[in-house]
Amino acid sequence: MSEHGPVSDAESIYDDSDTGSGRSAIRIASVAALGGFLFGYDSAVINGAVSAIERKFDVGSASLGFAVASALLGAAAGAIYAGRLADKVGRLSVMKLAAVLFFISAFGTGFANSLWMVILFRIVGGLGVGAASVIAPAYIAEIAPATIRGRLGSLQQLAIVSGIFTSLLVDYLLAEAAGSSHDELWLGLEAWRWMFLAMAIPAVIYGLLSLTIPESPRYLIATHKIPEARKVLSLLLGQRNLEVKIDQIQRSLTKEKKPSMADVKGPAMGLMPIVWVGIGLSVFQQFVGINVIFYYSNVLWEAVGFSEQDSFKITVITSVVNILTTLIAIATVDRVGRKPLLLIGSAGMTLSLGVMAAVFATAKVVTVDGVDTPQLGDSAGTIALIAANVFVIAFGMSWGPIVWVLLGETFPNRIRAAALSLAAGAQWVANWVITVSFPSLRDVSLGLTYGMYAVFALLSLLFVKKYVRETKGMELEDMPD
Repeated sequence: MSEHGPVSDAESIYDDSDTGSGRSAIRIASVAALGGFLFGYDSAVINGAVSAIERKFDVGSASLGFAVASALLGAAAGAIYAGRLADKVGRLSVMKLAAVLFFISAFGTGFANSLWMVILFRIVGGLGVGAASVIAPAYIAEIAPATIRGRLGSLQQLAIVSGIFTSLLVDYLLAEAAGSSHDELWLGLEAWRWMFLAMAIPAVIYGLLSLTIPESPRYLIATHKIPEARKVLSLLLGQRNLEVKIDQIQRSLTKEKKPSMADVKGPAMGLMPIVWVGIGLSVFQQFVGINVIFYYSNVLWEAVGFSEQDSFKITVITSVVNILTTLIAIATVDRVGRKPLLLIGSAGMTLSLGVMAAVFATAKVVTVDGVDTPQLGDSAGTIALIAANVFVIAFGMSWGPIVWVLLGETFPNRIRAAALSLAAGAQWVANWVITVSFPSLRDVSLGLTYGMYAVFALLSLLFVKKYVRETKGMELEDMPD
């Protein structure tokens, strides 16, 4: 991501009638989006290990919540600094760095001998998550034609949910092979350790595939590497008007001053209104509690009476639903538009979360190991499962992918880098707040907890209706302040 913002002329260098350039853009964007796969894998792999870590290191709810959420602290820092680093060393170098951080995190967490080592190496992995969460959508926005930018931008979310599914499936298979997540599997190591060690495989694949895609043409021209930029542009749009396009990008770069965080300052509590819109989208995406489903679903379903094996199966099924609904978003985002999908999603999340709140609030409470826990009967358990998956459907076809699309495209060029860093940082902080607070809120009341998420879902609907503008089909350089 450039501190100048993603390529303002990138969209104008494409001729949409040139199907070759479209195919190249899709291939390149698909590889870049694989950073989202590691993002999803790293963030969800903890799900299958939560109860084993709790048992292994004998931790309470507050410490457990901090351990699960620790990666998000690194993610917030990685998101804030990824853009500046990408301008210094290039977009591809940041992608490779993220892969290395994922790799280190896999082994560090897998061999951790204390809770604090788990936390430390989860933070290391979080730095990679944060960098990937910013660099992939920004890079894709730079190389994508406006007519398919929504679909290519949505590849990031598809990769994220695919990573979530893969990590949960691997968790399930490893726990099944060992007998449980805390039983030994291979080489004297418990299954939960292998869950983290397995993350090294996609980290290596991502690092190798990042060697197969070109650097951003804008970055190459900004660093005076014109021959290299000419090769990339030729790959994307052919030889026609190639020198004209290079000249357009050069002229746009000479007109721009180097932006800073000062550029986002405005009259609305110190920031421009559009920046607050981006921050609001990021915060609401997390405050509806989606990651409670993917970080804690195993312990949640176990807490209300399901076995560990059934909880793993439920979680894997939910992740498949998430992938399928993300495909719906990819197919419709450039036809229906961003705002209508967000409104539909908010309505669906409000309804489903309200049902979950009512089910848990009215469930019979029993005392298990000194803790009051709701127990769901057959009918209530079925309703809760259906509501949880409706919630995932509503989120997956709207707020999951669409927020990433909007964060990559909604800001005007002169503030895009600074604004995107602030919004992404806010998203990870909000994710951390929800994740670290859930174990303690769970101990108080699951009904109250899901009721709170339902309120935020309703507020998200009102927020979108009033403040979010439609950006379907707009060129990046046409985005108003």
